[in-house]
Amino acid sequence: MTGTNQTNQTARTAGAARTARTADAAGATGETDATDATDAAGAGGGPRTISTLLVANRGEIACRIFRTCRALGIATVAVYSDADADALHVREADTAVRLPGAAPSDTYLRGDLVVRAALAAGADAVHPGYGFLSENAAFARSVRDAGLVWVGPPAEAVELMASKTRAKELMAAAGVPLLAPVDPEKAGAADLPLLLKAAAGGGGRGMRIVRELADLSGELTAASAEAAAAFGDGEVFAEPYVERGRHVEVQIMADGHGAVWALGTRDCSLQRRHQKVVEEAPAPGLGDALRDRLHEAAVTAARAVGYRGAGTVEFLLGADGRPYFLEMNTRLQVEHPVTEAVFGLDLVALQLRVAEGEPLPAPAPPEPRGHAVEARLYAEDPARDWQPQTGPLLTLEVPDEPGLRLDTGYTGGDTIGVHYDPMLAKVVAHAPTRNEAVRLLARALERARIHGPVTNRDLLVRSLRHPDFRAARLDTGFYDRHLAALTAPPDEADLRLAALAAALADAAARQDGPGPTRFGAWRNISSRPQVKRYRAEPGGTEHEAAYRTGRTGPVPETGERVVAVRPGHVTLEADSLTRHFHLTVHRDTVYVDTATGSYTLTALPRFTDPTDRTEPGSLLAPMPGTVVRVAEGLGAGASVEAGQPLIWLEAMKMEHRILAPASGTLIALHAAPGLQVEVGALLAVVTEPTDAATAPAAAETTDPESADPAEENA
Repeated sequence: MTGTNQTNQTARTAGAARTARTADAAGATGETDATDATDAAGAGGGPRTISTLLVANRGEIACRIFRTCRALGIATVAVYSDADADALHVREADTAVRLPGAAPSDTYLRGDLVVRAALAAGADAVHPGYGFLSENAAFARSVRDAGLVWVGPPAEAVELMASKTRAKELMAAAGVPLLAPVDPEKAGAADLPLLLKAAAGGGGRGMRIVRELADLSGELTAASAEAAAAFGDGEVFAEPYVERGRHVEVQIMADGHGAVWALGTRDCSLQRRHQKVVEEAPAPGLGDALRDRLHEAAVTAARAVGYRGAGTVEFLLGADGRPYFLEMNTRLQVEHPVTEAVFGLDLVALQLRVAEGEPLPAPAPPEPRGHAVEARLYAEDPARDWQPQTGPLLTLEVPDEPGLRLDTGYTGGDTIGVHYDPMLAKVVAHAPTRNEAVRLLARALERARIHGPVTNRDLLVRSLRHPDFRAARLDTGFYDRHLAALTAPPDEADLRLAALAAALADAAARQDGPGPTRFGAWRNISSRPQVKRYRAEPGGTEHEAAYRTGRTGPVPETGERVVAVRPGHVTLEADSLTRHFHLTVHRDTVYVDTATGSYTLTALPRFTDPTDRTEPGSLLAPMPGTVVRVAEGLGAGASVEAGQPLIWLEAMKMEHRILAPASGTLIALHAAPGLQVEVGALLAVVTEPTDAATAPAAAETTDPESADPAEENA
């Protein structure tokens, strides 16, 4: 889709239509004298016109920034890791510079390589996007010192707000309400529950909820290690955890001429692992007095640090409606499109305008209009502890309707790898009212064609239609309370019809001759029915489709009437309702799309292979990743308890614990720190008094609230 103000779905061949110059940042000499470059460029002087912009990021945010650059006539430069060599943001850029390696710490988090890339490509400005180096004051200074324009707030403001602890001290002095910090070393039972947070980063990375004092020491150690790996700073702090709080934030935009805009509120309360899933603007249900108070606090925060550019001031609303300052994100937020939709603005264009030294276009922002809701589409399985998914993304199509917008870093044919955040896209709906926007977004997601790894699409549709969400009864515990219902398997009758449609389409594809299959082409053989079995993914339930063939076509054994059959389309009448099924086959996988839902089926062989067996008690890797550690003292012969963490895997920059499925004895251990494994790899074998069926190892995130440090998605 192109959608409203959206052109991100560039055809896969678009990159071939332009001549892209590529370079290698590691091979660039970087010998330009920083002082001479700064003086020549006039850094720190008057207004500057940006002609070529490097985006120090990847994925959908890079593509989104490029879109504005094209509209403004600004040339674009991408940076990319080896894992992203054929990524959409590389194909969309005019110039691309390689950052050798794949891990974020070797590539997108290497500020020195990014600055070299900008100089090598002839860029005169750098936009950090979100995540990665976007809130790194040292990187902002290095960009400025190299004579380049930094499209972001002053490094001094980033530094003041980058540390959550220092930011809270500053906001307290400015009179902004906040939660009192808790010294972990002095914490007692009366302080529980506590929320541990990384001081130098956001997006949920390093967060822990501590409900038992006995867990505090271990969670502090884990949070600190994760924060150090994600942000290069292991500082963590503790504050009271507010049960059933609402996450509400204010978008600000400030220039260098004294103007600070408060661009309304957003509600981002629907979260998993403290990472936002559904966001909307304006935040529903806020009275005028509370909204004005939040706006005033946000503007006060911005002025307190001499802020310029786009930023977000985040608050937590308690059950009593009292607001508390959480943090200020000194960057563009993932959810900025809902604010753009409501105010009719391009926030990236305003960022560029401010970076060039120009004032905001008016003393006050335009009046808001309507309501906008955004849903983040992730390659993950919400029913299995939100496990990230990888593999080829065969199809990604969202309906192109008025009021809809798609921001994505992928197109059909791309591959979802293990190195970065699993977010595929953001789908945004804008309408005159909240009910209309929610309805439009839910329907668009329901009708989307997404073929490939498991996604959270069904969860999003059910979330948007949940009575609590529709009534704006929102808080951060939404998924804790409703996840089981929101991830329930599809209706068995619907799955059975999908399997029948798949079997009929398969039979039609096997008929001789191209084009639609005519009913007369079916052979009239009065024998046993044709039977085909399918397994529904990811639930694993099996379904059998049986039909006989006659002169007028196939006759299902279950009584449905076959209206039409083609290899890619089947129409069935069941219970007086006519339903259309669109089918796409990829090897043994069949994707069945209907007007009210989509299903993924695996065609099963008639007979199982007796050699296709795995030793009972085997722990198999549930996803591709890297073994980061194993339990202390774990080895062959060790006794293990059911649910005991045995092995830690890192995938998509999140750690996942592999748990013992039952109490027993470890008889084999094949995992070791640093070992890279593919999905299904044998990690260990546990024997128990009665052998359990082999299955992918039970896994859970060591940080149930963690998020990718590379793309914070906060």
